[in-house]
Amino acid sequence: QVQLVESGGGLVQPGGSLRLSCAASGTVSRIFAVGWYRQAPGKQRELVARITNDGSKNYADSLKGRFTISRENAKNTVYLQMNSLKPEDTAVYYCNAATTLWGTTINYWGQGTQVTVSS
Repeated sequence: QVQLVESGGGLVQPGGSLRLSCAASGTVSRIFAVGWYRQAPGKQRELVARITNDGSKNYADSLKGRFTISRENAKNTVYLQMNSLKPEDTAVYYCNAATTLWGTTINYWGQGTQVTVSS
């Protein structure tokens, strides 16, 4: 079992920045990738960014250059730095941890953190 706790969301003006944190606990040794997803009202959940154990990163094409994913292994924490925020970035942001057990992938999700970009 893996538990994920997101933090760092809030209300920010357009052009502002936020840093989200995702702290993992439990069987973290089985995590091979951590991703940030978001879901806006009336829309499907979409991938924002993902980082794997070997440090590989991938981003949604529309967010490259504004969002940066990073990790701090000693704290079992993954961050999402969001810059130049736009109203369309408003969504609930979820952390996902992909784990493997006997060749089976099991996904864990955090509770989500609200990001609202508005003047």
